[in-house]
Amino acid sequence: MKEMSDAAFAEVANYFRVLSEPLRLKILNALRAGELSVGQVCETVSSSQANVSKHLQILLDAGLVARRSKGTSAIYSIADPFIFTLCEQVCDQLGERLQAQAEKRAALFI
Repeated sequence: MKEMSDAAFAEVANYFRVLSEPLRLKILNALRAGELSVGQVCETVSSSQANVSKHLQILLDAGLVARRSKGTSAIYSIADPFIFTLCEQVCDQLGERLQAQAEKRAALFI
């Protein structure tokens, strides 16, 4: 990593803190297909409107999602598509690690 200030490190830590909640990751994944209303997000992630709204606000404050009004509804979309690149890298790495662990366990029983 390049040299960064303490404030920059704090921002990076906050970014990852936002991503540390599984429901927020589910919401981001739901929005991957396109814009959704709060109600549609609730249905997709199987959570209450109050809970989804709270997490959408956190994602909005972090700049990961965008919100627009359509009549009386709030419509959300991905504001920073880079998040999917980051998630894919993390998921690929975890997948490789889990595969290696499974192969190691299987080798013990041969």
